[in-house]
Amino acid sequence: MKIPSIKGFDQAALEKYVKNTGWLMLARVGSMAIKVVVGIAVTNYLGKDQNGILNYPVAFVTFFTAAAALGVDGFITRELLRNPEKKNELLGTGFAIKFMGGLIVLPLIYTTYVIANSYNRIDTPLVFIMTVGFTGLIQSFNIIDSFFQSRTQGKYIMRVQIAGNVLSAAIKLALIIIGASLKWFIFALLLDAALLAAGYLFIYQNNGESVFRWTFKSDIAKFLLKNSWPLAFSAILVSIYMNIDKLMIEYYKGTGELGIYANAVQFAEAWYFIPVAVAASVFPAIMNARRDNLQRYEKRMQNLYDLMVWISMVLAIFITFTAPYLFRIFKPEFYSGAHVLSIHIWAGIFVFLGTASAQFLIAEGYTKLSMLRTAMGALINIILNVFWIPKYGIAGAAMATLVAYACSTFWILLIPKTRHQGIMMLKSLLLITLYQKLKGSKDQPG
Repeated sequence: MKIPSIKGFDQAALEKYVKNTGWLMLARVGSMAIKVVVGIAVTNYLGKDQNGILNYPVAFVTFFTAAAALGVDGFITRELLRNPEKKNELLGTGFAIKFMGGLIVLPLIYTTYVIANSYNRIDTPLVFIMTVGFTGLIQSFNIIDSFFQSRTQGKYIMRVQIAGNVLSAAIKLALIIIGASLKWFIFALLLDAALLAAGYLFIYQNNGESVFRWTFKSDIAKFLLKNSWPLAFSAILVSIYMNIDKLMIEYYKGTGELGIYANAVQFAEAWYFIPVAVAASVFPAIMNARRDNLQRYEKRMQNLYDLMVWISMVLAIFITFTAPYLFRIFKPEFYSGAHVLSIHIWAGIFVFLGTASAQFLIAEGYTKLSMLRTAMGALINIILNVFWIPKYGIAGAAMATLVAYACSTFWILLIPKTRHQGIMMLKSLLLITLYQKLKGSKDQPG
């Protein structure tokens, strides 16, 4: 397919990045479609109480798996772009760091559960929590994703993700058909991570590479840990303000309400693959522009913000009006989730913008600012949940998420050296740049 030329862009580079984004988007769309369809079947099969128990381990463990990754993935991609000849040392060192992190967090997961359960009884058994906790170890192999990202070879990622999701869906549907108990769906969560890791290993080996050539370098490990710890801490904070609401709902309202809320949130967050795929694909182009042409760099960032707002706003409007009808496919006990979805979906606008601005923070080396921004969002989310969940229930949790995401995204307005980017995001959000683009096109002679 021929990509139309755009003034100011290198045509060969443009086609490369657009096609790579297309592969990533196709993978995510396919994955989302499969997950949503199977998720509906699993949700109706388990009911709200068991669905709440199924979602609790994921929310509980995600803080620890984020810590286990130690934030090295983004830096590995960046270093592979800079030093592709060191791929075996970078991948080997990154894998070793992530694997050790996965081991270290297991006793922390156990201890945290025991302490939390002693204060307030948790309906989800410890064995379920620990089973999902092992995903941190398995996800060490996902470092291979960074290799393909650095080469803008999104088609390989697409194949792995779609194949993994198809197999995962088949397993879950089989569990429903045979009338399996809840514990088998918990084991399926661990199997999902294993299928994805196996897919990455297969495609990596099949492309003439070999994990047996990976090596660990202590100097690279020190460099990665020194520079990536703000991103690691930021990832933990992200997992807190994206999942703490689920734990607090279970605490205040029980697993039944958690089951309803988690079902609604899966539809709101199903679209979050879009900004991740777009940002990951254009990151090399943004880094190249920053190196070669600062004016082009700023223009690409503005265009990225515009794109994020346009996509997320269309989705928010569409989902808001269709939510009541969408939830008719569930059992009546889930109907109250429609209102939650119509609130939560608007948080996506700030997720899209936040993902885009993260590219600027990484490009400029402002990783500590990224961490502080996320910390503020997490703190606001926790405080608002404390007051709003008891008063407004699961709708209060959705409102808290919306406010927290907005504050986190636009926190960079308060920092002088990042304020310009915040203003650029505001121009996109308020559709000022859209008006300027439309006005500019009308003013041009036909």
